[in-house]
Amino acid sequence: MRILITGAGGLIGSHVVPLLEKEHELFTVSGKITGKNNFNIDFSKDWSTEALPENMDAIIHLAQDEHFRDFPGKAVPVFFTNTVSTLKLIDFAVKTGVKKFIYASSAGIYGNSDKAFTEENEIVYKKEMGFYLGTKHCSEVILNNYTSLLDVQQLRFFFVYGKGQRKDMLIPRLVNNVQQGNPITLSGNHGIKINPLHASDAANAIKAALDLQGSHTINAGGPGVLSLREICEMIGTAIDKKPQFYIEEKEANHLMGDISQMNNLLCKPSIQFSQGIKTLI
Repeated sequence: MRILITGAGGLIGSHVVPLLEKEHELFTVSGKITGKNNFNIDFSKDWSTEALPENMDAIIHLAQDEHFRDFPGKAVPVFFTNTVSTLKLIDFAVKTGVKKFIYASSAGIYGNSDKAFTEENEIVYKKEMGFYLGTKHCSEVILNNYTSLLDVQQLRFFFVYGKGQRKDMLIPRLVNNVQQGNPITLSGNHGIKINPLHASDAANAIKAALDLQGSHTINAGGPGVLSLREICEMIGTAIDKKPQFYIEEKEANHLMGDISQMNNLLCKPSIQFSQGIKTLI
């Protein structure tokens, strides 16, 4: 297949490219990598699809703006990268005969719950969602309108981590705090519960999505649900340092994903956090 991958230099992209390049002809969009098949397109501004390579079989859209937390300072470029680019790419896909579009969404659009979210849970916009998650939700709304025209796979990723991850993301921040002896705030004795997904398992899910027929929205989470305390204790074990905690007497906002559909339609994540965290450290 001829595959266009946006955000190829990011965490998931850096694991997807080596996984796919032996079997497929890849074309990438990234400001972090070079090569004759890489296109340095700035999605944060108005751009033309004429800059894209032709005759693609599939598009894997992983790009997101690195300034996603900077609201309202970077609101316009974040919206261009996270939402306008999605519309332009899916429109390009339909007009040029692309058969498959895979989109990296975020599980954060679910909100919080004491129960694991399934794909059947209704996504309801609330102000607490924030601007970044609002842009991801908007992209899903856009893509849902195209599912009758081509196969669209929307993967809602839960806390992806792994080698090369930016240090300001959740798991690297926890590693740094444990290393530095900084107290980690827990809501209640155990903190939030999540099921973090190793980047190589995320890449395997994307590879499997290339062969999946029809349009689907699928949770992509790790194999085990862990509390924030458990995550930090595993980090502490890996670096031989006991984590320090500060307990807040408040209810934890859990974000856990039911990954039954991932297991059935794509692949089963195989990397337990206690092993996967070593690659990041």
